Amino acid sequence: TIEPHLKPIQLVETLADLYRRLGTCLESEKSLICIEQYSILSSLRDPKLLRRCLRAARQHAFDVHSKVVLSALLRYERREDEHDGVSPMDCSSFILECPKATLESGCDLNSIYDHCKCYQECTNSADAQISKEDELLTLEEDSDISFCVGNEEIDCVRSKIAALSTPFKAMLCGSFIESKRSKIDFSQNGISVELMKAVDLYSRTKRVDMFSPKIVLELLSFAERFCCEEMKSACDIHLATFVNCMEDVLVLIEYGLEDRANVLVASCLQVLLRELPSSLHSPKVMRIFCSSEARERLASAGHASFLLYYFLSQVAMEEDKVSNTTVMLLERLKECATLKWQKALALHQLGCVWLERLEYKSAQCYFEAATEAGHVYSLAGIARSRYKQGHQHSAYKLMNTLISEYKAVGWMYQERSLYNTGEDKIADLNTATELDPTLSFPYKYRAVSKAEKKQTKDAISEIDRIIQFKLAPDCLELRAWFFIAIEDYGSALRDIRAMLTLEPSYKMFNVRLSGDDLIDLLNHKVQQGSQADCWLQLYDQWSSIDDIGSLAIIHQMLVNDPWKSLLRFRQSLLLLRLNCKKAAMRCLQLACNLSSSEHEKLIYEGWILFDTGHREEALAKAEKSILIQRSFEAFFLKAYTLSDSNLDPESSSYVIELLEEAIRCPSDGLRKGQALNNLGSKYVDSGKLDQAANCYMNALEIKHTKAHQGLARVYSLRNQQKAAYAELSKLIEKAHNNASAYENRSEYCDSEMAKNDLNMATELDPLRTYPYSYRAAVLMDDQKETEAIEELSKAIAFKPDLQMLHLRAAFYESIGNLNSALCDCEAALCLEPDHIDTLDLYNRARDQAIHYQQ
Repeated sequence: TIEPHLKPIQLVETLADLYRRLGTCLESEKSLICIEQYSILSSLRDPKLLRRCLRAARQHAFDVHSKVVLSALLRYERREDEHDGVSPMDCSSFILECPKATLESGCDLNSIYDHCKCYQECTNSADAQISKEDELLTLEEDSDISFCVGNEEIDCVRSKIAALSTPFKAMLCGSFIESKRSKIDFSQNGISVELMKAVDLYSRTKRVDMFSPKIVLELLSFAERFCCEEMKSACDIHLATFVNCMEDVLVLIEYGLEDRANVLVASCLQVLLRELPSSLHSPKVMRIFCSSEARERLASAGHASFLLYYFLSQVAMEEDKVSNTTVMLLERLKECATLKWQKALALHQLGCVWLERLEYKSAQCYFEAATEAGHVYSLAGIARSRYKQGHQHSAYKLMNTLISEYKAVGWMYQERSLYNTGEDKIADLNTATELDPTLSFPYKYRAVSKAEKKQTKDAISEIDRIIQFKLAPDCLELRAWFFIAIEDYGSALRDIRAMLTLEPSYKMFNVRLSGDDLIDLLNHKVQQGSQADCWLQLYDQWSSIDDIGSLAIIHQMLVNDPWKSLLRFRQSLLLLRLNCKKAAMRCLQLACNLSSSEHEKLIYEGWILFDTGHREEALAKAEKSILIQRSFEAFFLKAYTLSDSNLDPESSSYVIELLEEAIRCPSDGLRKGQALNNLGSKYVDSGKLDQAANCYMNALEIKHTKAHQGLARVYSLRNQQKAAYAELSKLIEKAHNNASAYENRSEYCDSEMAKNDLNMATELDPLRTYPYSYRAAVLMDDQKETEAIEELSKAIAFKPDLQMLHLRAAFYESIGNLNSALCDCEAALCLEPDHIDTLDLYNRARDQAIHYQQ
């Protein structure tokens, strides 16, 4: 598919520009630049990076509307809606996501990451109330004017009513005839007696909290009609406190929109956004957002923005890319776009949606408009639209021109391959893989081509190349069909189970067959083991570091025991290891939902907090769990969380104590092996090599194969390089996924053997960055500066990694290319603004550049 993201041709330069703009713009502009950064980095699919962008955007958001949208977006990214027992308006106890804090204008940048005050008494009750005597004195003030409504007269204080608004002041104290009268007829204004009494009482007390919601709504309308700004604000803020669920929203939002009550509408929007994606399926809710008239009504209340529709349209595209709702929301996004990048994004996404809907002429128009707005990647959309309309040669020429005009990247050759034939097509796909090995289509095409020639085993080997470093449901599905073709039903079943772990609702065979149905068919071909057999198989798969096999076995075990939280937790650990972070978070949420005890639930909540960057809160959950029951997982969570920061010797000793305590608690071998491995690592850091070796040996005895890596490190520190090399060779022999082992073994051999190991690591997993850095450093040592920089550039083109950008910047600095060094530093700091080494290099290069200019 054409990716529905902003995809700059020169990503590093774009990131550098964003960093410079963030450093020089007004405080009020920073939040939107962070959203631009988010939209550009979305194509990298790194949840941690994207969450950092959103947190920064929320941190710099000052207006209520932006705070409401961004807080809800942060909550959505965490998939909080999948957590049982959590209400949309529940507070996470942090200011960034607190529903009450979002309704307050402005922000204190120094306290933005603090806990909010939801759980505290905000004010002393004595301060919050008007004393009885003062209230009585206020109410006893002499009335000097009456408003007649029907047969009733409501006595009021002229000066108090006049103070409500400029029109009342002009009417009651100016040159109008009413200024001379003591009785004013209000019968023809559609105002009830109860409302006029409430207006009088408000004018005397400046309070609305003693009225029913119905009367406050009438007061709001009165205030809007007669320009009573202070009264309107009081009603607006008070009514916002009544909005807690969808039912409240559907009743109150109409009043808020009608009377342009900013805070009330914000409060309603907050519930709707925090109910996503479920609220997206309500026709009543969609009427609030989808039409042009709906957008204009929201705009009149100060609540229609590019940010709002960006959030809504992203959720809609995830739910159903081709729905009418998605199209309408994207149309509203286009209407709200004011900046060039916003227009480009909205137009490009509309092009993607119309392409999926098979409306190729419409898609082409939108892609052309996006290209005119400066989004070069939309040319791929134009080419695809032309091709689908039967203009293959035109599509080919367009991509050919693109490749000749710009520095080529992988997707350009991948796109041109679609309009090529024969050997030229394969050549383009091979070039695409060489430039960007993360693109899955070239592997899939080559694999299918081999399968069509009855070379099914070669086809499996081809698709294996990408599956071993990038797990995607469509690649697993394709491999499963290949296995079925050669009647290896066990392997096919494994891939389908792993695929459904990643995407439980995945449909196979061109969306005509559910994965569960295919599993039922294949189960007749494969002997099914008991739950005990599955545990034994899981030990074997875990031991051989076959993560896909382990996922499949756990999926099978969950069919037999769907309420087992421990199995969901195991799933999440494997998915994190496979870099499938969204699926891992979903499994963690399910584990939390299924937990059978409070202490177990606290552990899973702790891991969720840890994985979303809340280290201290994760630690608190672990400690609370330990107080309820001392368990392996609670001690392990506490130790792991503490280890995530730079520890002093005293803290390291404490972590060792925690891991030792964890090992003494009951657990299975899979987890105990992990704890022993971590403990060995801590002993190594503390210089206790004998204890470390003992830990690793014990871990290996219970088949924790990764302990070979730790043991190799111990041998190396004892200057036993051959023993270290041999230890990692054992790991390579045992491990199903051994790119890491090759990378580590390269540290314990001569340069030629190290080069071979690192080349193998890159072949197995091109996303590992160390091999590129090592080869580049060797080239730099040999004074081959151009080749060294090219080695890093090759990887940066498809993975703009912080460390590689930093290293390339250092290389540029060493050869005097300060502009390129500064650009790489700025791009790296755009990814991680507080990276100390890069900041030092950036400041040094900038000083040198200034010196040379002078």
